[in-house]
Amino acid sequence: MNPDPNKLIAFQGELGANGDLACRAVRSDMKTLPCHTFEDTFAAVREKSAKYSLIPIDNSVAGRVADIHHLLPDSGLHIIGEHFQRVEHHLLAVKGTKIEELTHVQSHVHALNQCRNIIQELGLKAIVHVDTAGAARDISERGEKKHAAIASELAGEIYGLDSLRGNIEDAQHNTTRFLLMSRDALDLGPDDGDIMTSFVFRVRNVPAALYKALGGFATNGVNMVKLESYLVGGGFVAAQFYAEVDGHPEGESLRFALEELSFFTHEVRIMGVYLRNPMRGVLNKSVAE
Repeated sequence: MNPDPNKLIAFQGELGANGDLACRAVRSDMKTLPCHTFEDTFAAVREKSAKYSLIPIDNSVAGRVADIHHLLPDSGLHIIGEHFQRVEHHLLAVKGTKIEELTHVQSHVHALNQCRNIIQELGLKAIVHVDTAGAARDISERGEKKHAAIASELAGEIYGLDSLRGNIEDAQHNTTRFLLMSRDALDLGPDDGDIMTSFVFRVRNVPAALYKALGGFATNGVNMVKLESYLVGGGFVAAQFYAEVDGHPEGESLRFALEELSFFTHEVRIMGVYLRNPMRGVLNKSVAE
């Protein structure tokens, strides 16, 4: 029997990936749907093969996730929430392997970069893999004791591997932020809680356009939480911006700021209006300390 699409939440990667773990944390009542690419993950929701998708957007160590900002505007989906997933890497190996037998370790490039200390300590040769959980699956299938994988504890359980060491990441604050995406936007009002708004815009090709466009947020007292730029159109002239701010588009301060922004941009597209995750403040405080 095929699972009910309304009870599925899609993620990019193999079963046991950090995206899988995040999905289980966000919607423990749903089953997870692994997808090969981020485009496939968006398509699963758009084509009603899943109800939600959970997309990583940035990491506290590695920075923004490549390609996501390019894909979001054309996804056809709405951001309805954010989730912060603590990343806990494990050194996984075929059952019965001793740590001194290892010569190689494979994982996603970000995971390898986040675990440099143990790789150097053990003198292992790092091999880049497309996915953390996929690396775990591969060494399980090959049964080669000289090769380990860096992946989640869940991946080890799924693929029958031993965890030789846990929490091997260099930075203890290693956290990935995910966006929860849906076909339908949330029906939130300005007074429905601690609201955040995500949107994209392109500035006009005139002097000081970005400075003038962003001035409205300062003069109207709107806190801009995130601003990312990236090139579009295959050249070096046009830039698109992804922004996140505190407030609701219908709230007076943000409404005035967005109106002023529109004078200096080609378009302003709201990507989502959603509740701020309480973990945001907790994580900011822990990193500062």
